[in-house]
Amino acid sequence: MSTQIPIVSGAQPTGGHLQEFNTTPLAFLHRAYAECGEVSQFDLGGLRTVLLVGPPAHEAFFRAADEQLSAAQAYQMMVPVFGEGIQYGAPPAIERQQLKMQVQGLKHERMVNYAGVVEAETEQFLRDWPAAGEFDIYDAFTRLTLKTSTHCLLGREFRQQLTEEFAELYHALEDGLAPSSLSNPFQDAERFRARDRARERLEALIGERVAQRRQAGGWEHDMLQVYMDATYNDGRKLTDHEITGMVIWFMFAGHHTSSNTTAWTLLEIARNPQYGERLYAEIDALFADTEELTLKGLREIPLLDGFIREALRLHPPLNAITRRVMSDWHYEGYTVPAGSNIMVSPHISHKLPEYFPAPDVFDPERPVPQNPFVEIPFGGGRHKCIGNGFAILQVKAILSTLLHQYHFELAAPPESYTEIMPALILRPSDPCVLRYRRRVAA
Repeated sequence: MSTQIPIVSGAQPTGGHLQEFNTTPLAFLHRAYAECGEVSQFDLGGLRTVLLVGPPAHEAFFRAADEQLSAAQAYQMMVPVFGEGIQYGAPPAIERQQLKMQVQGLKHERMVNYAGVVEAETEQFLRDWPAAGEFDIYDAFTRLTLKTSTHCLLGREFRQQLTEEFAELYHALEDGLAPSSLSNPFQDAERFRARDRARERLEALIGERVAQRRQAGGWEHDMLQVYMDATYNDGRKLTDHEITGMVIWFMFAGHHTSSNTTAWTLLEIARNPQYGERLYAEIDALFADTEELTLKGLREIPLLDGFIREALRLHPPLNAITRRVMSDWHYEGYTVPAGSNIMVSPHISHKLPEYFPAPDVFDPERPVPQNPFVEIPFGGGRHKCIGNGFAILQVKAILSTLLHQYHFELAAPPESYTEIMPALILRPSDPCVLRYRRRVAA
């Protein structure tokens, strides 16, 4: 006999918990856990949703077969963003082949090249900085990582042609991922119509670049070349529509994670100046024997690694990892019926005191949990974010370059820097300004 899953209080006669979830998704999920514990359920406009919290539940969730817990069915709101026939909009056999194509661009020989690209873009970003000043880190890193991601994805020439239009189009895609899209990804509203127009325009821009490269007959060391050269098992090459979708997929996998994590990490460095002397010494040592960052060197900066990992723990960019139940799923005496959604929330799980003593304290020297299902900023299992390695490389290269040349401190009281979630991505509040001054060591 199945145990009844506790129901979160406060459901409205129309829409259940949908309005509260759409308005304050993080606060709602925390309330659900505080009220019901490890397993809870709520109603998102007729869609039964179950929240699981804790490593045992995470492990069961991530190890479940796609045929039972489907990421594709849960993430249909990504289909109009990526395009029909791409990832969650493709049959499973095609999606698996597309994933292998993405992985080709993340092999060591390409990642080595990306480290220098990100460093060069960051040096360009710093070129006109004075000896001291202030800047909005969220806005700056959103723009910088768009340039670094685009350079690595689409090549130097496309990056040099990059205009404000590209950034605006990409922002329109991101804005189309409102919390409400989880329950209705194809709703008729202006932000979703803008998303669709942006997808069409991006396909035209990227299609032009593909045609130029084919006509020139050249070869580039970037992700676009991977997509242009890739073939499916039946020998078919990707269409321009599919190439655009693959580009957008990879951008979503690496860009927002990079920009947000870079901002949060630098903010925490400024909020925790007691580590400054050691951190700057570590960064200076990284540049002691080389004029250019290397992938190997970026793997040997333990304190900065700790800052990045702790920033991802306290401020994970993904806060609702979801699956659709395709056949009744059983966990610890509970039964989740087919047609329901199941969620795990890194923002809740990363603050469980039994796994993270003093969970609200930022500690860059916090030991790494032995259980891989304790910290889940990039998810887990087969659908773990493919762009996490690229994202972390970007964060390390950007921050190493910045910290080698400048010192950073808060420009406002520490408590004024808060979390907001206007779409499905957690980000720092506006404005998010830090002061900087040139270091003598640089």
